[in-house]
Amino acid sequence: MSDAGTYALLVLAGALLCNGIPHLAAGLRGEAFPTPFADPPGRGLSSPLLNFLWGAANLSIGLWLLPRLDLVDPRYGRVAVAAGFVAIGCYLAVHFGRVRGER
Repeated sequence: MSDAGTYALLVLAGALLCNGIPHLAAGLRGEAFPTPFADPPGRGLSSPLLNFLWGAANLSIGLWLLPRLDLVDPRYGRVAVAAGFVAIGCYLAVHFGRVRGER
């Protein structure tokens, strides 16, 4: 795999790690929260169990991708992970702020 492809996977890892947090938190608190499986996707509410499972899947895949740091310069690899984390975090903060404002 090229360095560009590896960096893209590291950005994805950061995004998945960030996305897992709210789903795990909602699921572990027993609260409904939007998932891609809700109706409508990303806006409707999914059960706490589905949120826990979705969060665990995100976290697992994100952690599975992290060893790719060994394939590139670790400094830039960490920047790629952080970029994915911050980018999806900003997007989700705006998205769910709007979704919650609709209710």
